[in-house]
Amino acid sequence: MTLYRPARMLPLGDRGLLVEFGDEISPLIHDHVRALSKMLDAEPIQGIIEWVPTYRSLAVYYDPLIIGYRELAIRLSDLLDDLSLEEMPPARLVEIPVLYGGEFGPDLEDVAKHCGMSVEEVVKLHSGAEYLIYMLGFSPGFPYLGGMDERLATPRLEKPRLRIPAGSVGIADKQTGVYPSETPGGWRIIGRTPLKLYDPTREHPVLLSAGDRVRFVPIDAETYEKIANSQKVNIVSE
Repeated sequence: MTLYRPARMLPLGDRGLLVEFGDEISPLIHDHVRALSKMLDAEPIQGIIEWVPTYRSLAVYYDPLIIGYRELAIRLSDLLDDLSLEEMPPARLVEIPVLYGGEFGPDLEDVAKHCGMSVEEVVKLHSGAEYLIYMLGFSPGFPYLGGMDERLATPRLEKPRLRIPAGSVGIADKQTGVYPSETPGGWRIIGRTPLKLYDPTREHPVLLSAGDRVRFVPIDAETYEKIANSQKVNIVSE
């Protein structure tokens, strides 16, 4: 299979190597990132400590006392020669329930006004798309999503809030995302999910993974409480 473009390998400090597949944000480029990540899962290279998917590259961190940069670059090049998108397993599709508006979505009406829509139209557009998780970052489990309808693009708040509750769903410019933990933030908050995207007490603390697909599902207050108590996650496909 021919890569989107020949991958570049760049040093990342004295313990890291960056495999870069492109210079833009695109699902095709990210498919290559995800494919290499899956190959490392299946064919571990001794000396690699961890690897981190990003929008268009895979950051590989290693122990230089076990494997050097040159040898690691050669081993990764060998994997890239066999890289195949055809053998990729299907991505998970995870439904994220959201209670839009009210005290859980204090900026929903402002977003609607900015976009020249009704609140109902904003909710319909936001929940009507399927999003790709390009990477996790900012805080543990925070998903960077692609696929939001650009008609919903709204600037960040001029003055960030000091406290954004965990589970808050927000919009910032052309992006949407979910706050896994309570942190400061300047995104426009339009709703909240009862699911815990990050819980350090779980065996797997982070609920979502890079490469997953996400669909937001509008719910009412009663359903919110039920899901908050059960923490049942609906995975449509995997």
